[in-house]
Amino acid sequence: MTPTTKTPVMLLKTKSTPSDGYEEHFSSIQTAGGVGFEPVFVPVLEHRHNRENLDEVRRLMRNGGFSGEDVEGVKRYGGLVFTSQRAVEGFVGVIDADRETQPPLACLIKTPIYVVGPATSRTLSSIPSVSPSQILGAHTGNGEALARFILSHYTTLYPGERREEELERDNEIPPLLFLVGEQRRDIIPKILGSNKITVDELVVYETGVMESFEEDLKAVLEDTGERIAGVGGVRWAIVFSPTGCEAMLRSLHLLDPEERAQQEKMGRKTLVATIGPTTRDFLRDNFGFEPDVCAASPSAESLGDGIVRFLEKSGLGGH
Repeated sequence: MTPTTKTPVMLLKTKSTPSDGYEEHFSSIQTAGGVGFEPVFVPVLEHRHNRENLDEVRRLMRNGGFSGEDVEGVKRYGGLVFTSQRAVEGFVGVIDADRETQPPLACLIKTPIYVVGPATSRTLSSIPSVSPSQILGAHTGNGEALARFILSHYTTLYPGERREEELERDNEIPPLLFLVGEQRRDIIPKILGSNKITVDELVVYETGVMESFEEDLKAVLEDTGERIAGVGGVRWAIVFSPTGCEAMLRSLHLLDPEERAQQEKMGRKTLVATIGPTTRDFLRDNFGFEPDVCAASPSAESLGDGIVRFLEKSGLGGH
């Protein structure tokens, strides 16, 4: 059945390119009662690529840094790690810029590329000449699970006996290059490092809250506020990062405990979902706010399932 009503879903993120899995998923699902969803993007973060470090990635690719002939003074890596869509986009930009003058991905043909979720995997898969078999770990869902997966997979690529004296004399397993933002957790380098796999982190983008975020969100709230009465009187704000949480709560009038209590008493109209436990715990610990839904894994499918279950359980999913 084609849904006749749409629940606004405010995705507090920048729309991913060339396609956005969250937009596609929420545009296609509905509750059992026939309520569909209307995704709207409200960018929170401003991402600035670190050109100097992306140039270093380009130098590594051109000079045998990945599965190529070693050039003196160039450290060689055995694989790449991504846990951020923005890092992937910076990397893709390097490849696109070199496509006219360099053999397409010749230096990466056999290089494993480890990712933490489907969004990063999808973007990398869109690059010509990247084999799907190179992109690994999309099922893991978080940094710790990805680190454990890398540990089990990466060591199989170097099956020789890993005697301690050999490791001390010559790092038998090449290090991994982890392209990151300036704000990240260190769980992957810690887990792999404790198992004698070196992970070098290279910051390829910086992040800050967009100056226009609160005004942009207020404009969307005004627009959606006029349309939610016909779909149970609710809309969703989807939070993807601790950054911007305070501005979001302030815009929703949920930062002040008294205002929050008043909304709860009257029936809060804007429901909040987080992409995972890190952001949920940040809201709990710093603002005493409990999100309505926390995705079981950082994917559009898991987030959508959680929201649909919440609406149906609370009687807001239509009839």
